[in-house]
Amino acid sequence: MSEHAYLPIEDIVGLTDAALEAGLADPSVRPLLLDGILPRYRGTLPLVAAPGRQVRSDLNEMNHVERLVDGSVPLDVWLRNAISQTAEAGPLAVFQQALDKVAREAAGEPDVPAGPLAGETKEEIINWDDTVPFEFLRGGDHAGTSVARIKVLPYRAGAPLQPNGFPHAGTGWLIAPDLLVTNHHVVNARTRSATERGIVDPADLLLQAQNSRSRFDYGADGTETEEVAASDLVAWDERLDYAVLRLTAAQPPRPALRVATEPLTVNRDQPVAVNIIQHPGGQPKRVALRNNLVYEADEQDIRYFTDTRGGSSGSPVFTDDWQVVALHRGARRVEDVNFQGKTTAFVNVGTQMSSVLRHLAEHSPGVHAEIAAAQSALAEQNGGEEA
Repeated sequence: MSEHAYLPIEDIVGLTDAALEAGLADPSVRPLLLDGILPRYRGTLPLVAAPGRQVRSDLNEMNHVERLVDGSVPLDVWLRNAISQTAEAGPLAVFQQALDKVAREAAGEPDVPAGPLAGETKEEIINWDDTVPFEFLRGGDHAGTSVARIKVLPYRAGAPLQPNGFPHAGTGWLIAPDLLVTNHHVVNARTRSATERGIVDPADLLLQAQNSRSRFDYGADGTETEEVAASDLVAWDERLDYAVLRLTAAQPPRPALRVATEPLTVNRDQPVAVNIIQHPGGQPKRVALRNNLVYEADEQDIRYFTDTRGGSSGSPVFTDDWQVVALHRGARRVEDVNFQGKTTAFVNVGTQMSSVLRHLAEHSPGVHAEIAAAQSALAEQNGGEEA
């Protein structure tokens, strides 16, 4: 059994108790909890006569499996299924909290300092016109064609990582016609608490980028569209958590997304809604629209309430004009923050694109010039509006 464990033993005990309370220990429910996990792996799970012990056994086994050959995380799938089968508030909260931990760790999202944010809560919004032009939908549909699910296979010393070198999934998008941007931690392809955690050797990082596969047009119908390879990793930074990959010329032409060159600013009197097109869990494309207000912003980061999951890392964060203002990278724990009448323990975090562009201008001027040229071309196509 692998030394890796997503959750401490006390969390596994708590999940077992929550499953018993929610009636999920019934043997007839077990197939529903295992739905979506590779059948070959499901068949390796030991069978136990006592229902409660069966739940505990399943959780213990899955807790030590980092991911399967298809890139999925069995414990993540089980927890999502448990949430869908649970109505009671107590067990539901236990399952949701565990899923948050597993999803963040499986994605390899770096820890963010947990210091408290400013002790302000969002004011109630009254008589604010939340409607948008119908063309908003068309703009989102157009933007979505440039968003892809990316899978990255981990390498070590020039060879695929063994024995558990299964692909890590994230989201990427076109910032220029053949340049795809995602998180550094997506290309880094390491689970946060794994033995091999940390920043991989630059040569292996390049191999991981070159052997990545990006799938555009991967929608809810699950159509297996053609995957696009990358030829190079042209720029990256661990602190800002971004990476820029050059895609092969074989991909069909797609529009680059418009990128904000100035940082987004917010105040309590003028709330800003943001939208995220993403591939949570490496699954087909999903979108979180508008009921996702920005909580706080500074020169480097934007913090917001938009729903995301593991695999959403690297997603573009849009304002309502479908301009990318941030690169989504993860979540951070907060205190005394209220959203929609409820206290939230987390807000999501993205890196301001203006910070990424400044870093590129200083450290990768050639790449920055290529992006700037693509953005200028977009501005001309849009009647001269600022990109």
